[in-house]
Amino acid sequence: MEILDKKSTEINSFFTGLDELLDTIQQALKNRTPHLNGEKFLSNRDVCRMLHISSRTLQDWRDTGKIPFIQIKGKILYKESEVTGKTKSFKLVNVSRKKV
Repeated sequence: MEILDKKSTEINSFFTGLDELLDTIQQALKNRTPHLNGEKFLSNRDVCRMLHISSRTLQDWRDTGKIPFIQIKGKILYKESEVTGKTKSFKLVNVSRKKV
């Protein structure tokens, strides 16, 4: 029976594989979003980035009912399908400033 140490190719190969698996798991966790019944949910940050708005604007939209959301134990989530559907109905208004 051969004794394997940290310099053997089998051990190096094993640890290289573990490192690659760890990197894959970390990347998957970094990009994960909550799913429920096949629906993807977005965080405040996700919605702000998607709509190019500030968190304060998003809060105003929640307060006035312009955007639907759910709250679970203090965490606010938005259904991706509702957010993408709402973006089509939002009208962007260009505001020009005039010097007076």
